[in-house]
Amino acid sequence: QVQPVESGGGLVQAGGSLRLSCAASGLRFSTYAMGWFRQAPGKQRECVAAIDWSGANTVYAESVKGRFTISRANAKNSVYLQMNSLKTEDTAVYYCAAQPLGKYYSGRYSYPYEYDYWGQGTQVTVSS
Repeated sequence: QVQPVESGGGLVQAGGSLRLSCAASGLRFSTYAMGWFRQAPGKQRECVAAIDWSGANTVYAESVKGRFTISRANAKNSVYLQMNSLKTEDTAVYYCAAQPLGKYYSGRYSYPYEYDYWGQGTQVTVSS
């Protein structure tokens, strides 16, 4: 059974940093693109970053460009999200998700319904 598991969330002051991790067991990891999404109360789930199988191709939401970095370690079936210069508006539940590579290369990385597997989420709270 495929079950991505996120970790690393928590409470941090504005301007601080957090590193989220996601371990995806039971998955042929190198055949999937991975995405990080977030959802704040009352808002739609949005894609903040996505990465292809090799790690050479990444995409970011405009709101996090220059502050967040997505990376992956295929040998560990893991994907990471380094978040720097955090803002209060980054407060949300963060999810990792796995998507077949074909959909990623077709540009469908920002649509939640195009992902096959989801983690349970980890809360990130940024205080002012």
